[in-house]
Amino acid sequence: MASASVIDDFVTTLARTLRGPLRVRRDMIAEARDSLTDTADAYLAEGMDRDEAERLAVAEFGMVTEIAPGYQDELAACQGRRTAAVLFVSVPLSTVIWSVIWRIYPQNPWTPVKPVWFSPLAQFLDWFQFGMGVLGALALLTLARGPLRHRNPKIVTRALGVLLWIQVPLVIGMSAALTLGRGTGLRDADLFPAGLFACLFSYAVAGSLLFSATRCLLVSRRATPPRGREAVS
Repeated sequence: MASASVIDDFVTTLARTLRGPLRVRRDMIAEARDSLTDTADAYLAEGMDRDEAERLAVAEFGMVTEIAPGYQDELAACQGRRTAAVLFVSVPLSTVIWSVIWRIYPQNPWTPVKPVWFSPLAQFLDWFQFGMGVLGALALLTLARGPLRHRNPKIVTRALGVLLWIQVPLVIGMSAALTLGRGTGLRDADLFPAGLFACLFSYAVAGSLLFSATRCLLVSRRATPPRGREAVS
């Protein structure tokens, strides 16, 4: 079995260059290592010494600066698919849950009259949320493997990240305005079991989307090998 000295250096540089979902990234690195090791073993069987065999295997595989963009594209597409799936499922579901909650929430007889902007804003928020779910579905299709896949998945993934960083704070602001306009505070809603569930679910969705959006922005950046390691690759 070939030693992994040169191969380890190459694989370490590649691993430090790539960003994306941990499990997928580990699988990619493992596959790259296996391919390099098999090639080096073939050279060893031909009578080459170990170092030369490994260097030839690495040379055939390609420089990190050459192969990293392809790996990073796949990682970006994977992160984009995960984020789009969460957006597609959770946002419309959250809208439905809150629509039901507002219908069954016990009314306070001292609740003031709703302002004129309340109903239009509530309707806009519902349609806006469902629209985001549709965009999530479109992004999921665009990033899926197959003929419909975008040539540069980083663009779609980055756009998804930017969009979510706009959408989530906007939805939070509109939801807070509706809560205040309704004349009930979140503390009152929390006392209602269904309202508590809806609040916790909404918080979880918002946190998950912002976390995923941040990862989308990170994985869609250009893959740059660590300084001083290009010579190894």
